[in-house]
Amino acid sequence: MRETINHDEIRIWVESRGGRPASTSPTTEEEEQLVIDLGSGDPGSHISWREFFDRFEQQDLAFVYQEETEDGVPSRFFRLARR
Repeated sequence: MRETINHDEIRIWVESRGGRPASTSPTTEEEEQLVIDLGSGDPGSHISWREFFDRFEQQDLAFVYQEETEDGVPSRFFRLARR
């Protein structure tokens, strides 16, 4: 596993896997959350990279990800974590 806060590194990883930045709709119990839409379910609302990274920094997040699976295939595993 790797961890980064480098915006270019995050964007390259996400886009190389066909992903886009998004955010969830807030509910009465939960605040809006940043997500990455990799085309595997309800993506929420797509947002610009600028908006994504503004919120990423405001929320003091880091991007934790895996480059490849054990088989050498590009991995799609990631999570957003507090720094």
